[in-house]
Amino acid sequence: MLIMNLLMIFLKVVEIYSFVLVAYALLSWFPGAYETSIGQFIIKISRPYLSLFDRLPLSFGPIDFTIIVAVVALQLASKGFVMLITRIFFGY
Repeated sequence: MLIMNLLMIFLKVVEIYSFVLVAYALLSWFPGAYETSIGQFIIKISRPYLSLFDRLPLSFGPIDFTIIVAVVALQLASKGFVMLITRIFFGY
């Protein structure tokens, strides 16, 4: 039961972090938004993860798909982690 609760908390944290990544993308639409205190906080927590995808050619013209790929990768990795832990502890 404790492990299931921890997994649910983990999934909730991943969901919140995914929203932070989307907020990071939306900040680019507003001039000066990155310079606000909220913008700086979002940059501080999202940039380390997004930098993992910088070497991939994900920009096509003026459109950058880095955020989309990062969110999908985060979701897939988190679901895979939960499935792995569930199989190890519960045999499902």
